[in-house]
Amino acid sequence: MGAIDCGTNSIRLLIADLPGGAGPLVDVSRRMEIVRLGQGVDQTGRLAPEAIERTRVALADYAAEIEKAGVERVRMCATSASRDASNAGDFRAMVERTLGVPPEVVTGDEEARLSFTGAVRGLPADAEPPYLVVDIGGGSTEFVVGTRTDGVRAAISVDIGCVRMTERHLHGDPPTPAEIAAAEADIAAAVDRALAAVPGREAATLVGLAGSVTTVVALAEGLREYDPSRIHHARVSYEQVASVTAALLGATREQRLTEPVMHPGRADVIGAGALVLRVIMERAGMPSVVASEHDILDGIAWSLA
Repeated sequence: MGAIDCGTNSIRLLIADLPGGAGPLVDVSRRMEIVRLGQGVDQTGRLAPEAIERTRVALADYAAEIEKAGVERVRMCATSASRDASNAGDFRAMVERTLGVPPEVVTGDEEARLSFTGAVRGLPADAEPPYLVVDIGGGSTEFVVGTRTDGVRAAISVDIGCVRMTERHLHGDPPTPAEIAAAEADIAAAVDRALAAVPGREAATLVGLAGSVTTVVALAEGLREYDPSRIHHARVSYEQVASVTAALLGATREQRLTEPVMHPGRADVIGAGALVLRVIMERAGMPSVVASEHDILDGIAWSLA
C-alpha cells in the first residue's frame, strides 16, 4: 500500500507491506521532499501557484514510484495549508490529475488521531502511558492524549507551526529578541489553549513527531549525519531542547545550514519549530521528549489495513 502525507512544508511518501498480526509495517520506500505548499497562506489565505507546482513535481515522481512498485491501495491526506486556503480546489484538481486519486483534506482532529496511531505503535517499554503526542507541522501542531490500549482520549489542532510562526514573527536573520518574544507569546497562548482542551499535563510521556522535533533531537545528540535509526525513540531533556533552541534562534540561516543534520529546506523555519517544542515542554511540565520517526504517515498506512 501507499501513503502520502502532504503538509504545509513537506510532502512524504511511504510504500509498505502490511504485516500479518500485530507486527510492524515493512517499509519498501520512505521519501520526503520540501515543497512549502503553505508558502504565504497565513497572509494571503491562498495557495501560491508556484507552491502548487512544486508539489505537483514531487507528486508526479511519487506517482511513478507507486506505479512501478505495483501498489494496490493509495491514500493521500493533505493537512493544514490545504484546509486554510480559499483556492484549495485548484490543489485538489492537480492531485487527482497527477496521482489518480483525490486527496483527503483531513480535519485537525483526524490529523491528530492518525499521528497518534502512527506514533505509539512500537514505543519502548520505558515510555510510560498515558502519552501526550505532539506533531509539530508547518502550519499547525496537533496535541493528542491517550494510550495504546484505550486509544485517543482527547485531541486538538492549533495553528502554530514552524512555517506559520516564521512568516508571522521571525523576519530577521537571525531573528531579533523582540521577534522571538512575540513568537513565544503567540505559541504559549496557543499551547495553553490546547492543554486546557486535552489533559496533556496528566500525561507521563511526551512523544514528539515531525521534522522540527527530529532535527532538534539530532542536534541535541550531536549526530554528524541524519540517522533515523538513532533518532527514533531517542529521549532528550528539556535542558537539551532549550540549549538547541537558543542556538538555532541565535544563528543565521547560513550558519544553520552548516549543521550536517540540517535539511536545506528546513533551515529557515527550524528556529520556530524548536521554539514550539520548547514552549510545549515548559507549559506541559515535561522534563524530556521521546522522538518518533513514525507519525501521521504511518497512521495513514495503518488505516489501509
